[in-house]
Amino acid sequence: MAIVAQGLGKSFGSVRAVDDLSFEVPDGVVTGFLGPNGAGKSTTMRLMLGLDRGAGSTLFDGKPLIQHPHASEVVGTHLDARPFLPGRTAHDHLRMLATDAKLPKSRIEEVLAMVGLTDVADKRPKGFSLGMAQRLGLAGAVLANPRALMLDEPANGLDPQSIQWLREFLRAYAAQGNAVLVSSHLLTEMQLMAQHVVVIAKGSLVADGTINELVSQRSDVLVRSADSGRLADALRGAGVQVDRDGDDGLAVTGLTTDEIGRLAFDAGIALRELTQRKASLEDTFLELTGDAQDFAFGESS
Repeated sequence: MAIVAQGLGKSFGSVRAVDDLSFEVPDGVVTGFLGPNGAGKSTTMRLMLGLDRGAGSTLFDGKPLIQHPHASEVVGTHLDARPFLPGRTAHDHLRMLATDAKLPKSRIEEVLAMVGLTDVADKRPKGFSLGMAQRLGLAGAVLANPRALMLDEPANGLDPQSIQWLREFLRAYAAQGNAVLVSSHLLTEMQLMAQHVVVIAKGSLVADGTINELVSQRSDVLVRSADSGRLADALRGAGVQVDRDGDDGLAVTGLTTDEIGRLAFDAGIALRELTQRKASLEDTFLELTGDAQDFAFGESS
């Protein structure tokens, strides 16, 4: 079930937090929602769910969320690390959600086991660590087995083993044909978790595509030769971008290592090094967002 956000907009005073933002969250994959602190990610997610008033619309399976008779079966959300009353037990918190969604009690036990909270089900979340609170929030999000998930920084406070578990859980959930949107500032983890990414800066869209597409556009080949000048001329003659990289190095975009090697061989140019360099998601993110600054109105993400 794809999610389609169209022309989202929101201002806080004179600050434009979200500016004519449109993108899709496809089903079947995890979509990472990335941006610097203050970029408008949290505000965008609230707009999509109708929790904040603003411009634009969001369609879930072709309809606004309000037009679906059972919203909890359409999208599960976790936007706050501690979205519960601190004096209510974890089990009671989920029981309240299950009653509202008309779910059987057996589903509560199932999701508690799913997120590893069975042993603390009768404890009050006010004593939970941030990581345990995140697990309880995720349990609430998946309780009604919705066709979409929207999670805001769900990995905050998790240890490495729990982050790995979260990654595998969300990828498996998406693989069932569900749409999953996850915001995060953990770029290395997002490169492992997500297949598709939406990047915003200062409330505007700066990139939308698969990770492989975004990263490959910023990858190149490093080639070194004592005759780098003649090699550069030969490469430019092939119609590709060539930039200097050190005294004897060239950064080449548009050819593979094999193609460069054959071109150098045909030209009789000896090579000292021929290396494929792949950009990371972090490199790509920093290039895309540039000098984007936090907004002054205090929104953290």
